Amino acid sequence: MNIALLTAGGVGNRMGQDIPKQFMTIDNIPVIIYTMQAFQNHPLIDHICVVCLKGWEVVLQAYANQFNITKLKWIFEGGDSNQHSIRNGLWGLRNAGCEDDDIVLVHDGVRPLVSERIITENIEKCKKYGYAITGMICKEAIMQKVDDCVKNIDIPRERLVRTQTPHTYPLRTLLKAHEEADAKGIDGTVASCTLMAELGVEDQHLVMGSEKNGLKLTQTEDVELFKALKHTTKDKWLK
Repeated sequence: MNIALLTAGGVGNRMGQDIPKQFMTIDNIPVIIYTMQAFQNHPLIDHICVVCLKGWEVVLQAYANQFNITKLKWIFEGGDSNQHSIRNGLWGLRNAGCEDDDIVLVHDGVRPLVSERIITENIEKCKKYGYAITGMICKEAIMQKVDDCVKNIDIPRERLVRTQTPHTYPLRTLLKAHEEADAKGIDGTVASCTLMAELGVEDQHLVMGSEKNGLKLTQTEDVELFKALKHTTKDKWLK
């Protein structure tokens, strides 16, 4: 099976709103529903699970029912960090009887503009290589912040990648990584790909992301950008 594991366990402090950012409505649709719809509509996705902020599980299920998200099969309680939330989701899938070789696409619940192509290529590369990481080659000049100054980094920008999600692995690989992280006291990693890197995995195959998929709704200006992109169509003259 191909399973989308969506993280929606944060409180959204940086957004500064009265409700968690994943449950904010934009054009009368909750953010988490936009993200779920991308996986609901993908023909290769079998099931969706969401790691949800404690106390919001009933709201999430109600929204899923309202917007006909029929692939939502599991809702698991989030943790106190992104690493812990993903771990909770993986344990939940294992306890639900999912197979070791099931493919799990870990995706930010507030990254709603993931495309069908990105999802497809994640599944294909994971099946071929065992790993798939979504990202974009840096176009900007990247520098390192030191106190209140910036200094040069001796890495050409064409070798630097801004990671996005999904991060895609077989369930067994993710479970083993989190068990090893617990044993070694590795805590607070921000993403599955960085956790794998800390554990010594060097070759995680890249799926080219997109600038749209790079939009993660974290601050209020991200909402403005999302609304603008949502209501924009590509000009016919563009190739």
